[in-house]
Amino acid sequence: MKLKRSLKQNKAKQTRLKHSAALHEETKDFCVLASLIPSLQRGIMLQNKANPTISKSTGLPRKRFYRARAHSNPLSDSHFPVPLSPSHVDYSLHYPQLFPSSDCSDGSKKIEFADIGCGFGGLLISLSTLFPETLMIGMELRDKVTEYVKERILGLRLANPGQFQNVSVVRTNSMKYIPNYFEIGQLSKMFFLFPDPHFKEKNHRRRVISPHLLDEYAYVLKVGGIIYTITDVEELGEWMKSCLQNHPMFEPLSEMELDGDPVVKLLSTATEEGKKVARNGGQTFQAVYRRITLASQENS
Repeated sequence: MKLKRSLKQNKAKQTRLKHSAALHEETKDFCVLASLIPSLQRGIMLQNKANPTISKSTGLPRKRFYRARAHSNPLSDSHFPVPLSPSHVDYSLHYPQLFPSSDCSDGSKKIEFADIGCGFGGLLISLSTLFPETLMIGMELRDKVTEYVKERILGLRLANPGQFQNVSVVRTNSMKYIPNYFEIGQLSKMFFLFPDPHFKEKNHRRRVISPHLLDEYAYVLKVGGIIYTITDVEELGEWMKSCLQNHPMFEPLSEMELDGDPVVKLLSTATEEGKKVARNGGQTFQAVYRRITLASQENS
């Protein structure tokens, strides 16, 4: 009797488990379908409404949808395409109006300005109107910030036909891949505005201005080209100035040259970080140096 009762109980238990499993599958399928409904609704709404990440009044991206950490670790491995060499940089992707296809570039017009760690692109936009015939590019490691600058440039191009065609941005690690983008002596200006200070001494090797990286910057800068740096951290300002001062391929601009350079004024006024420092009554520290030859240094 006990054996029969036990067999009946096991059979009933198995039946309940089968029903429970079937019910679970049906419930899971229903949940999947239910979860798709909001997505379908959002898709329909997006077709009928403007993109919420874009301002209706200006047509430019809203920064709050592109928030990111203040800085990224330049020594970490990130995954993004990198050209094999400067000749592999597709200008048609960055300047489509000037280079309608990847085959139309004859090499006569190349990027001359590079904003390293361009942030939200404030300086690039100002430089674009100040030097409308000069190709320039921002190099940014943070993906969301890069996407914001792309949308900002596209919005400005749409709102101002014929303008801002000379400016672009690329997501990359400039501390690793500068030679992949620029040939020897290609650039006339490089900008390093409010870089990550990396306060800890063990992290100084992550600083974007350092003796060994200045070798690479000297390689891609033409003789007479200029490096612009600015920070609101005094210790970092002294560090960058010292690195440039002690490098044999750079010399400081004179006070007269600084006063006559319209770009110098933009260092603290065109960028979002510079504006924030000004609002808070902070102080900035600049270092502006010219690329020279070893011969010119020996003669001086």
